[in-house]
Amino acid sequence: DVAVDGENLLVVKVEDSFDMQQPRGKQRWLEDSFSCFYVQTTGIWKTVWSEYVPNLSLEYVKMTPNLKESCLEVEYNLHIPEYADKRNLLIEAEVSYDGAFINKVLVAPTAGNAKAKIDLLVNSAQAFKLSVRVWRPGDPHLYDIKFKLWEKDKLWDEIGSYFAMREIAIKGSEIMLNGQALYQRMILDQGYWKDSHLTPPSEEALIEDIDKVLALGYNGIRKHQKTEDERFYYWCDVKGMLVWCEAPSTYEYSDYAVAEFTDEWLAIVKQHYNHPSVITWTPFNESWGVSMIQSSKEQQYFTEGIYYLTKSFDPNRPVIVNDGWEHTISDIITLHDYEPSGEVLKANYMQKKEDFLDSKCSFCGKRMAFADGFKYRGQPIMISEFGGIAFNNDDSGWGYGDKVNSTETFIKRFDSITSAIGKLPYVCGYCYTQVTDVQQEINGLMDIERNYKVDPKVIKEINERQKRGNY
Repeated sequence: DVAVDGENLLVVKVEDSFDMQQPRGKQRWLEDSFSCFYVQTTGIWKTVWSEYVPNLSLEYVKMTPNLKESCLEVEYNLHIPEYADKRNLLIEAEVSYDGAFINKVLVAPTAGNAKAKIDLLVNSAQAFKLSVRVWRPGDPHLYDIKFKLWEKDKLWDEIGSYFAMREIAIKGSEIMLNGQALYQRMILDQGYWKDSHLTPPSEEALIEDIDKVLALGYNGIRKHQKTEDERFYYWCDVKGMLVWCEAPSTYEYSDYAVAEFTDEWLAIVKQHYNHPSVITWTPFNESWGVSMIQSSKEQQYFTEGIYYLTKSFDPNRPVIVNDGWEHTISDIITLHDYEPSGEVLKANYMQKKEDFLDSKCSFCGKRMAFADGFKYRGQPIMISEFGGIAFNNDDSGWGYGDKVNSTETFIKRFDSITSAIGKLPYVCGYCYTQVTDVQQEINGLMDIERNYKVDPKVIKEINERQKRGNY
C-alpha cells in the first residue's frame, strides 16, 4: 500500500537485547557465556527474501493427511481484494506421485477461506494397486501437489508444494507411527556452527548434518531451543528423519513474556505444520521461563493454556509441555537424566519407576517428574536427555559427568548408558546429548567442525541394537 511507481527502498530493522522475557533459546543474556548458554547471534540469522504476490492470492494452505480415509484434508486462506469477483473464484489442487497424476479437486472459497478433501485412491488403482504410499523413516514417500487460484478463466496464483501420508498418535503407553509402535532413537541438535553460530553456512551444511546423524544410527532429531532454517525441515522430509519442533525459551515470567511467547509459538506451529518429519511439539523445556511451575498455579495455567492452544490448531501431534521434569499436562512424559553409569541408570528406572512417576522421589538432582497437583496418567515415557559425555584431551570446556580421554573409554560409557535405557521395557525411546560440540560445551559425538570423535559405525551398531518394532 505504500509502494510508489519506480524505485522503492525497503528497510528491515532488528533490535537485539539481553531481555530475559524475549524468547531467546540458548543465546546468553549476560556479557559472557556461561553454563550451557552461548554467544548470541545478533541481527537476522535466517534467510530474508521478498517476492511478488498477486493481489488475489493464496496466503496459506494447511495440509492434513488422513490415512483412515486415504485422503488429504486441505484448508485454504486467501487474500481477496474488494474488487475481485468473489462469485467466480475457484481453487484447484492437483496431486501427483513420481510424475503420475493422482487426482484433481476444485473448490469455491467463501469469505477468504475454503476446505477440501482430496481422495488419493480414486485414480490410482492401476498404478498403485489401491494403496497409499506412506511416509516413514527409511522409506519417506512424498506426494507433489500444485495449487491454482482462478477467477473465471484468469489464473491469478500458482504454487507448487508437497505432502506426505503419515499418522502420529498416542495409544496407551505407546507412540504410534502409521499404526505401528515407534521406538525413537533421537539425538539433541542445537544447530550451531563455529563461525556463523545459529546461521547455517549453507544448505549443504544442513544436509551434511542430517546424513551424519543417520550414519550414527539415529532415526530422529530433537532440534533444541531453535527453529531451524526451513531447508532443514525440507531435507528431513526428503530423507525420512523424525523431528521434534521446540520453542526457544524465555527466562523470566511476566505478562509480557506470556504474550511474546504465545504469539511466537503459534507462528512456529503454523509454519511447520505441513512438514511430515515434525512429529512432536515441545513448547517448554526444563522449566525455563516458568521457573516456579512446581508450585505456581499461575505458571501451571500458562503451560496448560499453551498445550490446549496447540491442540486446537493441531490435535494430531503429541505435545510435551515441560520437557525433562515438572510436567503439568503432556502427551509424552519425558525425563532428563545424566547419570554416567549405565548400571545405576538401569537400576534406578527399574526399581524406582513408580516412585519417580508418583513424584515420591527425585531424579537428575532434585527434580520431580510432575508439578504439584499433576500425576501420571499412563502416557508413553521417554528419556529425552542423557549422556552428554565430554571427550577431549585438554582441560577446556565441559560435559556431564567426568571427561573421558580415550576412544575405548568413551565407547564403553556410551554403550553402557544407551543399552541401559534400551533395556527398560516401559521406555519407548531416548534422545542423546548431543550432535556436536557447541562453544564451551564439548559433549558432541562430533566436534564443532563436524568431525566424528569416534567411528560412526560403532555408534550406529550400539543404537540399532536398541531397535524395537519396525522403526
